[in-house]
This record gives sequence, C-alpha cells and structure tokens, in this order.
Amino acid sequence: MTSCSDTGRSDAVPGGLCLSGTAPSGTPTRIVIVDDSVSSLAALEALVRGIPGCAPLPFARSAEALAWCLRNDSDLILLDYHMPPPNGLEFIAAYRREAAHPDVPIVMVTTSGSRDVRLRALHLGATDFLTKPVDESEFLARIRNLLRLHQSHRILTTRSQWLAEEVARATRTLVQRERETILFLSRAAEHRDPETGDHLVRMAAYARIIAEGMGQPADFVELIHTAAPMHDVGKIGIPDHILLKTGRLTACEVAIMQQHTVYGHEILAGSSSPLLLLAAEIALSHHERFDGAGYPHGLRGGDIPLAGRITALADVFDALTSVRPYKEAWPVERARAYVLAESGAHFDPACVEAFRARWPEIREVAARYSADAVPVPVRAPVHS
Repeated sequence: MTSCSDTGRSDAVPGGLCLSGTAPSGTPTRIVIVDDSVSSLAALEALVRGIPGCAPLPFARSAEALAWCLRNDSDLILLDYHMPPPNGLEFIAAYRREAAHPDVPIVMVTTSGSRDVRLRALHLGATDFLTKPVDESEFLARIRNLLRLHQSHRILTTRSQWLAEEVARATRTLVQRERETILFLSRAAEHRDPETGDHLVRMAAYARIIAEGMGQPADFVELIHTAAPMHDVGKIGIPDHILLKTGRLTACEVAIMQQHTVYGHEILAGSSSPLLLLAAEIALSHHERFDGAGYPHGLRGGDIPLAGRITALADVFDALTSVRPYKEAWPVERARAYVLAESGAHFDPACVEAFRARWPEIREVAARYSADAVPVPVRAPVHS
C-alpha cells in the first residue's frame, strides 16, 4: 500500500484530468482515500490506480487525513462514513469550513443507506455517494465525471482570474491616461497665468491631506488629489489683456475673470469619467465661500460640493504662501493663522479642523517645494 508521505507535497499544484494522464505540470491527479478498514482502503486504492494519471493517497486514520488535506492540495476525496472521530460527516464539516479549496469533490463511500445520513452529508458539502461493496464500473464512471467537472471548474476559475487581472490592467492604463490628460490641461492653464511652478503639486497634496483628515474614503482621496490641479483650467478662456494685465482689474474685468470657474466646468463637464466629473465640480465651485459670499453662484455651507470646499482651502493656502506677481509669499504660520480665522466664513469648519489636525504634513509639503518659488515683479492682483 502506498504511504501518503511518499506522494503528498504541500507545494504541488493540483493535477489535471485523470483521463489525460498527468497534469501539464507533470503532477499526478491526487485522490485522497480515507477508510479505517484496511481491506476497503486497499480495494479503493487499487481502483484509483486503475485510472491513468491518478495517484491514490490512502489514510487509515481520519484525523491524519483531515490534517493533511487542510495543508495540501488534492483533486478528490473518497471518504468512509463509519470511522473513529472524526467520522465522515465531521470530516466534511471541518474540511469545508477551513479548507482553501471548497470546490474539491468529496465522495462518501459507505455501507449506510440511511437517507438522513445522506441528506446531512449533502448539507455539509458532500458531492456524491458510493455504496459498499463498490461496483468497479460505477466507481470509474462517477470518479471520471467528478474529475472532469473539477477540472472544468478549475480552468474557469483560472480564466476568470486572468480576465480580472487583464481588466484591472486595462483600467489602470485608462486611469493613467486620464491623469495625463488632466496634467496636460492643468499645465496649459498654468502657462497662461504665470505662478510658481509647483503650485499644482502643492495644492493637490494639500487637498489630499485635508480629505484624508476628514476621513473620506480612499477612492475619493485619490480622485481629489488627481482632479484638484484642474481647478483653474477655465483660465484658458480668459482674454490675455485681462489675465495678464499688470494693473488692477476694473469691476467689469473682475466679473470676466470670475467666469473662469464656469469655463472650466464647461470644458470638463459631460464626461462619464468620475475623475473628470469631479474635476468639473471643483472647477466650478472652488471660489465659493462657506458664508455664501463667493462666486459664481454664491453657494453657502453644505450646498457647496465637498471637493470644492476642500480645494478652496488648499488653493488659498498655497496662494498665500507662494510668491505671486502681485504679492510676496506669506510665512506658513501667518497663512495658517488666516485659515483658522476664516473657519465658518471663507472655509468649511470641518476642512479647517482637518487642516489643523494634519498641520505637520501640510507644513512638510510647503517646505519641500518652497525652494522653487522665484520672486517676480509685483503687479496688482488679478484674482478676486
């Protein structure tokens, strides 16, 4: 009789269909046989050896068999009902509860013809039954059919996993292209309104930190980090004589400048992409104020989209701490004090609290990119 230690390997890959010989990896199809009767065990082992490519793994002690099955791969289990603990039903219950391969067929081989036993076995996860004494023709037919089904299930599972990986890879590619599109459009807007080169990087990082501090889901945090740099893309639609004016803007010019929020929304809206839809929302709402004194629609409080409230704080803080054509950079502590003072007025108090709680990270981002800020000639502010 073959010892189970001779053929069992915990690192083996489950074999293929017995009728084709061995699995493509060369591993035989492994059939575990569990029976405390030496004669029954030998008879079942002989039947399994008669199937090309199948390796029987006999166990006279069900506890040892269960421990082995929970640690190793098998392709089918032949199991007696009447055994010392665990009996057949207890074996099935434990295996289905803990095994990593719940689809492995289990055939109960027993002298018991009790309908109750069969129903309990099916309920616990038995796949089929054979009655002792086992008929050779019936045995071969049932085992071959079960192995075919098991192999088909394994192939479908492998293909499903492969398809899922391919879909995930394609999705990552599409998301990366979306991000590149946003980056390029953001750079185009930045080139029309000269500011410090790292403005987009900093304010996107601030938006991410604030969103995280507010306990927002990881998906939203990732989206706002990617979409926030599009907040000023609408400046593409502002005439140069206003956008680049060196003097103070007139009231009419300020009104035109404020339209960049609407233009940005028009550029980005209408997409089915969650990323671009969020970018459109940010473009439209990032100049709204929590007290309702902002533009373009004078929204107040929770009527302002969350992404707009977060981006408003991130954008203003970066503007305050950056050198602009019309101002010098504020020290970060002064800018921090301004943000805290504007809680409930310019900014959402929840955003301000997250900003305050995550201040060390905010300050680290500001310090990391501050060296790139280069002073330029002063001109009157063009933003309102």
